[in-house]
Amino acid sequence: MEFDTVIIGAGAAGMMCAAHCGGQVLVVDHAKAAGEKIRISGGGRCNFTNLGTSSANFISKNPHFCKSALKRYTQWDFLDLIARHKIDWHEKTLGQLFCDGSAKQIVAMLLDEMTKVGAQLWLQSSVREVRFDGSRYVLSIERDGALAEVSARNLVLASGGKSIPKMGASGYAYDVARQFALKITETRPALVPLTFSDQRYAPISGVAVPARVTAGGTGFDEAVLFTHRGLSGPAILQASSYWKEGDSVTLDIDPSGTLFEQLRSARTEQGKRDVSTVLTQRFPARLVQHLMQEFAISGRIGDQSDKALEALCDQLRSWEQRPTGSEGYRTAEVTLGGVDTDGISSKTMEAKAQSGLYVIGEALDVTGWLGGYNFQWAWSSGWAAGTAIAARLD
Repeated sequence: MEFDTVIIGAGAAGMMCAAHCGGQVLVVDHAKAAGEKIRISGGGRCNFTNLGTSSANFISKNPHFCKSALKRYTQWDFLDLIARHKIDWHEKTLGQLFCDGSAKQIVAMLLDEMTKVGAQLWLQSSVREVRFDGSRYVLSIERDGALAEVSARNLVLASGGKSIPKMGASGYAYDVARQFALKITETRPALVPLTFSDQRYAPISGVAVPARVTAGGTGFDEAVLFTHRGLSGPAILQASSYWKEGDSVTLDIDPSGTLFEQLRSARTEQGKRDVSTVLTQRFPARLVQHLMQEFAISGRIGDQSDKALEALCDQLRSWEQRPTGSEGYRTAEVTLGGVDTDGISSKTMEAKAQSGLYVIGEALDVTGWLGGYNFQWAWSSGWAAGTAIAARLD
């Protein structure tokens, strides 16, 4: 069976590419349904893009690589697409956009776009072999208990990274990329909770607090959630992309910097109260209990000097943690690293040294922040590859 383009992976990037690349297109995925990560994302409502998307929201060995695709297919272009499909949406916080209804609407939209251009979709189908005969890519695909051989002028790797293996994620795209001499940067889980072997926060599991979390010199202001196994919440997930094993993370649980003045006022107005009682006016009681032990805080607020209050505030604003690990790919939202962008055209997503081979989405060494950025990269990179393929077919 001959096609113009075969796309491995029916996720966000793969379906977006299929909708734009023209000609005879086949999308192959081993899952039972297309767009499974889309379906479960954002609590089932899909945080499909971010109003503030720019290249500054992405991590890559080459921070300039993502600029071209993001500028040519923007968050506004994707909003135009969902408007045409009459999908209602809302902004939550920090520019994050979600469906009013269900993430399944995004999957249905992409499948509809594929149907319009006649793209074929083979689900529960596994690619067993890929080879290049000098002009076409030849794939052996196991489907319905039998092997089918298909060939195409173009091959698109869109099967993502290693994150959430229970959804079928694997490093398959990296294996095929290596086969064609593309390099792979170091990969590790990202947007992932951090863990401590001593489960030190089990007694305060479920407590959340606004904070600024810094790792690797980069800080994020959002909520921190204490868990049985360690630390989670948006600020921790963001910082985890900049954290490496052995490094520390720093929590500032007074990100507004107003606690010192609050404590000074309490010293005048509530001098007979314990420091712990005053702190519960600002922080959850269970967290205060933990802090009293962690920093050996005791005594009445009225007995504390400015120096003592400043020292306490400094401790709470530079609370250093050294996690022993992370929850790993099991719960990581994305994979950091991937196919080295040095070998890929930033305009077309085509391999520079292997004609007709394209890499898009999470499979590339381009990782977005939490908040819809990774989906926008899927849309932008999928569109860039798809339109480049279509232009070549014309």
